[in-house]
Amino acid sequence: MEASNEIDIHQGADAFFDLVAAKKCFRPRLADSHKGTYGHALLIAGNHGKMGAAVISAKACLRAGAGLLTVGIPENTAAIFHTVLPEAMVLDREQESINYGKYQSIGIGPGLGMDSFSINQVASLLESIKQSLVLDADALNILSAHKNLLQLVPKNTIFTPHPKEFDRLFGSFENDAQRREKALAISKEFGWVIVLKGHQSFIAADGIGTFNTTGNAGLAKGGSGDCLTGIITAFLAQGYTATIASSLAVFLHGLAADLALENQSMESLLVTDVIDSLGKAFKRLQS
Repeated sequence: MEASNEIDIHQGADAFFDLVAAKKCFRPRLADSHKGTYGHALLIAGNHGKMGAAVISAKACLRAGAGLLTVGIPENTAAIFHTVLPEAMVLDREQESINYGKYQSIGIGPGLGMDSFSINQVASLLESIKQSLVLDADALNILSAHKNLLQLVPKNTIFTPHPKEFDRLFGSFENDAQRREKALAISKEFGWVIVLKGHQSFIAADGIGTFNTTGNAGLAKGGSGDCLTGIITAFLAQGYTATIASSLAVFLHGLAADLALENQSMESLLVTDVIDSLGKAFKRLQS
């Protein structure tokens, strides 16, 4: 029986997204499909000194099943990027105009920087897009510094803040419980999906919250969020709804980190180990 993309995975504010829920949401690849079946994703990421973030998010996006991937990076980094990840296409993110409409999903923020060009690019993107969007890292920081841009953020956009990013965006909070309450209210009012990252990451969508059940302290390292952004962007490109894409991506991200501990400790775990374990995580869904 084919899994539903619209299955109700929530059961109230204390619901948990576990392996049973993930299996119900996951759609196995069809034998007669082709790369176009799984969407064309765009990641706008990286800057001088931060190209690792672009590589991490891009590799995770491809490992998570996107049919095609284009990465918007500074032009003079293209040769290096092609060498590291030949499976991805690149475009100069500093060109005058980008046709955002050709992509099924867009993720922006990892390693982006907060220079004037990046600020203008976030604003231009928000003014132009209609398709699914993931906002992470410096894209969130730009919104925090220019809150007038929040009024441009469309419904079903996915925010992926850690607690400090969340506070800069939405106010000061004493604890995670208060942040979750605020995230639920925001998701209900604006139709956004909030992925509040941390221990048992919390996904708020349409006023309903879900706790993730996978992951470990090995993810408490730079690059983990970039990886998650790539995975979410990949699921959006494949046609999953914003809520399902977020919940399934957070679950698989954590599951891959758990499986990677077969060969690593939480201290030694690298985000590249997590990406390399995504295949095992997908097989667990299909077992």
